[in-house]
Formats: sequence, C-alpha cells, structure tokens
Amino acid sequence: MIIAVIGAGSCSKEIYSIAEEAGKLIAMNGAVLMTGGLGGVMEAASKGAQEEGGITVGILPGLSKDEANSYVDIPIATGLSHARNAVIARSADALIAIAGEYGTLSEIAIALKLGKPVIGIRTWDTIEGVIHVNTPQEAIKKIAGFI
Repeated sequence: MIIAVIGAGSCSKEIYSIAEEAGKLIAMNGAVLMTGGLGGVMEAASKGAQEEGGITVGILPGLSKDEANSYVDIPIATGLSHARNAVIARSADALIAIAGEYGTLSEIAIALKLGKPVIGIRTWDTIEGVIHVNTPQEAIKKIAGFI
C-alpha cells in the first residue's frame, strides 16, 4: 500500500510534529510513504517514516533528485512542477492532507476526482469528500477502513 502525506513545503513546529507522527504510523503499518519530496510537511512525514524503517518516495517537481529532503529514500525527479501533484494523487492508495496551501488543495481535488480516500488533519475544511480527523492515529484508522 502507498499512502501519500500532502502538505505545504513550510509549516509550524506543531504541524511538523503531526506530519512526523503520520509518517511513523504509516511505516509501522507496513505502507510505503509518498510525498512531494521537499520540506515542511513532506520532510516531517518522511523523517517519521524513515525513523521507523519505512520506505519513503519523493515525487519531486524539478529535474534534479538532489532537491529531495534528506529523508527521501527514492527521489523521483519529474520536471513537472505543480503537475507532479497529479502523479502523487494517482499513485497513492490513500492520502492524508495535513494543513497545506494551494498545492495541497490541488492534490486533494485530483485525489477526490479519482475516487481516492482523502483524510484531512487541519486542512481545507469546506471540501466535500474530505474526511476530517484530529490526529494521525485517527487518519490511519480511517484509511484501514477503505483499503
């Protein structure tokens, strides 16, 4: 199973901690973590997953694998800029949106259009179809119910 954690490239310490916990739980449940490979929420989730021995994949917007954060095991340089969000939404079995900005919004929209489950933690709260929870633990439980 591939679970994507989506969110902004910069975030508060609190959001970083939530994303790191989500990454840990994904790895502990034997899933592969996919992110956009950069900083912020993406880095935190990758860090958490890697610390638990999980596999981390970063779908990067640019042409260089070197732009990946240091916790990405498998960097995939796409050269697609924001269009890489469609690759993430298509490749993941489920997505956890943590906070986020417009890039996160686009990933949510694409995932919902594709019929993928999207679990939200402190993210866009007016989008029909996003299942809102308060903790990474709740997010993993919701995903288990879909897969």
